[in-house]
Amino acid sequence: MNRQFYRRIKIFLCTCGIAGFIGAADFPVKVTINPSTGAVEQLTLSGDERQMEWLVKTDGTQYPWVKENLAWGLGYFTLTKGHESIKKEWQNPIEISSDGRQVTYREGDIQVQVVRTFKDGDLMERYIFTNYGKEPVSLYDMGIYTPLNDNYPGAQECINGRTNVQVWDGENAAYVNALRMGGTAPHLGMVVTEGAVKSYEVWERGDRKGNSHYRGILALNLPDCYLKPGKSYAVAWTIFSHNGNEDFKRKLLEKGSLLVACDKYVYQRGETARMYVQSGSPLENYAARMNGVSVPVVEKDGTYLVEVPLLQAGEVRLDFFYNGGKHTHADLLVINGERDLLAKRVEFIRTHQQMNNPSDPRFGAYMVYDNEGDSIYLNDTPNCNPVDRDEGAERVGMGVLLAKQYRLTKDEVLKESLLKYARFLREKLQTKDFVTYSSVDQKNRNRGYNYMWVAEFYFQMYQATGEKQFATYGYETLQAMYRQFGYGFYAIGIPVIIGLESLEKAGMQKEYRKLLKDFEKTGEVFIRNGLNYPKSEVNYEQSIVAPAVHFLAQLYLVTKEQKYLDEVKRQMPVVEAFNGFQPSFHLNEIAIRHWDGYWFGKREMFGDTFPHYWSTITGAVYYYYALCTGDKSYQVRAENIVRNNLCLFFEDGKASCAYLYPYKIDGVKGQFYDPYANDQDWALVYYLLINNGI
Repeated sequence: MNRQFYRRIKIFLCTCGIAGFIGAADFPVKVTINPSTGAVEQLTLSGDERQMEWLVKTDGTQYPWVKENLAWGLGYFTLTKGHESIKKEWQNPIEISSDGRQVTYREGDIQVQVVRTFKDGDLMERYIFTNYGKEPVSLYDMGIYTPLNDNYPGAQECINGRTNVQVWDGENAAYVNALRMGGTAPHLGMVVTEGAVKSYEVWERGDRKGNSHYRGILALNLPDCYLKPGKSYAVAWTIFSHNGNEDFKRKLLEKGSLLVACDKYVYQRGETARMYVQSGSPLENYAARMNGVSVPVVEKDGTYLVEVPLLQAGEVRLDFFYNGGKHTHADLLVINGERDLLAKRVEFIRTHQQMNNPSDPRFGAYMVYDNEGDSIYLNDTPNCNPVDRDEGAERVGMGVLLAKQYRLTKDEVLKESLLKYARFLREKLQTKDFVTYSSVDQKNRNRGYNYMWVAEFYFQMYQATGEKQFATYGYETLQAMYRQFGYGFYAIGIPVIIGLESLEKAGMQKEYRKLLKDFEKTGEVFIRNGLNYPKSEVNYEQSIVAPAVHFLAQLYLVTKEQKYLDEVKRQMPVVEAFNGFQPSFHLNEIAIRHWDGYWFGKREMFGDTFPHYWSTITGAVYYYYALCTGDKSYQVRAENIVRNNLCLFFEDGKASCAYLYPYKIDGVKGQFYDPYANDQDWALVYYLLINNGI
């Protein structure tokens, strides 16, 4: 028999046999090792009736560009010795045990040893980097591939066989929480038990590599290290199954990690931040720092509390140190004031982002703004993506925001700007029979989404001014949508409550009854489809699922028919599965999105956008769910989501359409706010819904 073939069979049987033998865990981890690379090529959970594959296939069959070099446990580092730096990748083992549990690689002077063991159904991995050379070396840009199966072929495949991966790059208390997209157990968790993870990278992204339907290959970044001859650095983690977020948290503490949480993550200047640190066992030598300055820690009943007043606006990092040099952190943001920030943004849009050139066909429109050029972006740059930078579509959010603000302030100067914008929408983006386009040429982009957003603007204008024509415009815009797109379109922000309230208030009873009937027909489609969400501009995403629940919850509040609330409750776990609880204003309760920076941003980069403003749709879902059920915890969560999105707005009134969170994306530095103020103002629209009920 071929020796390589024999070894493959032996590795497969050995790892599977041992994992399957252990019965202490409900769903023991089961892996298959590639004998050529020593990497994990398959990870499943024993007893999982869906037999979900938790890893992307790295043989090119799932995605042609994902090959063996990206498999779990392989990785890379840059080595500096003397004045020379070179990137190294470990892929080909020099030694591998017969069961695949011990694998050794050698890249120049650096040996990488991987040791895998099973205990109580969990898989434990340890990576040891040793300098076997005669000179000291520095290792940096270190990453280990963890290709979890977070991608989007379609609703049913996603719900049953894909995972939403939440990463907390929290140093010695780092973890990964991989939730099945359908929200049903078992789920997968990973916790760092030795060493640290300081950030993560995303690889293999691009418009020709999965486009918006594929999150990419994740790699966890280790801290930079300096190794003298003969010295080593190690990182270890434990991979386990769990039954949901609370079970995940319990198991993290059992396995020796910490859980960090704050009462909130965006504060107003003058407030007191509270960080809570939980540990499963008493900690030694604990201390905390705020932006490098020592602050007190109080221990009570196994929880370590840091309370610190926040006297200056800006980003705040609370570091927590424990057990002889270990540490983790929380990321906070301090702003001068929430209402003040919103008012500055509204004024900036009015004074800087409205097209005031009467010779321009877009006269009156609210436009994209280039923060680097400090000017309106005219959408005339060659080789850009013009359809997502045009004068309509998502940019209508600016109009909706200003209309809501006018309802609160009755500012006549703001009203003048809004009336100019309303004329632009009605005369330039809409035809006589209310077909609604994204641009003034009216040649393409007759999107179903446009109708919801323009109708929302008109209804807000009716509520603000009492002028019946706006209620009529809102109604006719929705009728045009239903004529063209029917009742099965999963639109973002269907204006159920405000639309019906406006028609009723305007005395338009016939139109009220017709629109309610349209909404009920849509509700029947959504109930009939259930979790079989149709593909839209993306195969499957948070902004298909959350809008469905957002719509059904509103319909329940209007009709009080139990069938709508029953369906809301059935779909809520799918909405919630997109969100994590990491202690950062970028991540906490922020839905996973990973393509918007490419389509809407100036840098045109794919990669995790945390936060992205459409995460506030989930905030709206929680807001309405609290109204439906009386469960006030969802109102708290809703406020947290919209508050965290305030980081997209700056004290000078400018804004950013996306924050690219990963350390790097395909080797290009991330961790920045994109320079375009584009479509992010929907976050403030939902902020006012959740905090003011409008």
